[in-house]
Amino acid sequence: MADILLILVGAAEEGHAGPVALGLQDYQWVSLSMLILVGIFIWKKVPGLITGGLDARIQAIRDQLDEAKALRAEAEALRDEYAAKMADAEKHADAMMANAQRDADAILEKAEADSKLMVERRKRMAEDKISAAEREAIEQVKAAAVTAATTAARKLIAENHGADADRKLADEVIASI
Repeated sequence: MADILLILVGAAEEGHAGPVALGLQDYQWVSLSMLILVGIFIWKKVPGLITGGLDARIQAIRDQLDEAKALRAEAEALRDEYAAKMADAEKHADAMMANAQRDADAILEKAEADSKLMVERRKRMAEDKISAAEREAIEQVKAAAVTAATTAARKLIAENHGADADRKLADEVIASI
């Protein structure tokens, strides 16, 4: 092969024309084979297949782009929806915190009021118990005094009062009636 190439190069250098077959030069053979190849391509509708394939690929890419746009719009809608839900959840949480704070304050105020009432009630109960104890002590002292006075009076009457004094006292009572 290298020998043929050297012969062709050497012949071209010496000014000889290239190989000739059926009266056509080598460049004419190349042109003729290119025309035949292009003719076969046209006859087999290769350009239509190529453009159809390209059109199909372009359409597939457009479909993918349209789908991507739809997915993006859907994703943006979901993002906006979740952003709105997050904002609503934050508002709801703030409202819950405010309600809880109000409830806690109300419970604290009620507990303070209840404890004041309980202290007042217990104070009143203690005062009532003290008063009752004082009354009982006074009654006990009075009872002891009455008992002591009765005993002393009985003793005095028994010592100083005889049958004559009893008759005189009975007569006075009858006369006063």
